[in-house]
Amino acid sequence: MKTQVGIIGAGPSGLTLALLLQQKGIQSVIIENRSREYVENRVRAGLLEHNTVEVFDGLQVSERLHKEGLVHHGCYINYNGVSQRIDFEKHTQKQVTIYGQQEVVKDLIQACEAREIPIIFEAEAKEIRNVESENPEIHFTHLGEEKVIYCDFVGGCDGFHGLARKTLPKDSYNEYKIEYPFSWLGILAYSVPTYDELIYAYHSNGFALASLRSEKISRLYLQVDNNDNVENWSDEKIWNELELRLGITLDKGEVFEKSITPMRSFMIDNMQFGRLFLAGDSAHIVPPTGAKGLNLAVADIHNLAQGLIEFYESGSQESLENYSKKCVARVWRVQDFSNFMTYLCHKQAAEGSFESLLQKSKFDYLTISEAYQKTIAENYVGFPLDTFA
Repeated sequence: MKTQVGIIGAGPSGLTLALLLQQKGIQSVIIENRSREYVENRVRAGLLEHNTVEVFDGLQVSERLHKEGLVHHGCYINYNGVSQRIDFEKHTQKQVTIYGQQEVVKDLIQACEAREIPIIFEAEAKEIRNVESENPEIHFTHLGEEKVIYCDFVGGCDGFHGLARKTLPKDSYNEYKIEYPFSWLGILAYSVPTYDELIYAYHSNGFALASLRSEKISRLYLQVDNNDNVENWSDEKIWNELELRLGITLDKGEVFEKSITPMRSFMIDNMQFGRLFLAGDSAHIVPPTGAKGLNLAVADIHNLAQGLIEFYESGSQESLENYSKKCVARVWRVQDFSNFMTYLCHKQAAEGSFESLLQKSKFDYLTISEAYQKTIAENYVGFPLDTFA
């Protein structure tokens, strides 16, 4: 099998890359180790930056997004019952859209099908060869057979545990990571949201987040210990603790998903080697507090697609050579914001301690400083895609 760009991973980054290239007549093949049903129902982030929506608009894959997505013009940050709204519209003239990642993936796969972009599901990448040459190879297995994609470039969009990052020489990058001392207990519930925008809440019992997926489905989180497990949390206990920490009354509907997610920051400072380019979770992970994972992946792909299009149109490799530099600058900005939001909103020290009183001072400042509110707003809605060029 021969193509111009071989893509590993049929998540948002791999699918978006294929569609951006197809617009310019560049061929690609996507392989994905999971089934189509699995990737279309894999629940992940549900908040899209203004820039991400613009990318999907440009690809003409956003009709359902605009019909079913919920546009939010701000969010709330609470501290022990005191609430401060962050007005995105006022400070940035931009918004964010609530639309589940699994719905994004469904739309992108449908578009790839309609535009005859090959996606091979249940195909496991085994080895990426010859990335320092002009003819890389992706060796994979599918239906028990060993197969090869011969290509000009490889897009490593295969997630944190994928093959792409493992193919980079260990001495070609530095690794940075933080393991946070708490996790998120998250639920999805058939529950009509009783709030109009996301609520980030610090409470003496710990952090809580009220989010949503639609007008009938709520997504909510509680800060828990890293050693906790879902068996310790009945539905009733979760709802009661959410109401306490958020300070609002909730529609206590049926919980249909419950899980605990560890919190971590991870990144490498080089996202390419030869003709292999990494994007999304294969190169970086951010804690979900800033709602940046999917959006950061799309920003990576914007840069990678620009470089590949430039190469095929003019032969220039300048943008491809600067790919890591451009991406990593944004990754550090996003890591900083995600880390800031995580430490701002989570309980980390005993009430009345030096650390907790410093944390309270940040909330107090937030209530009086429009500059502070604007800083949060512009980071939350996302910087224009070419800001870090």
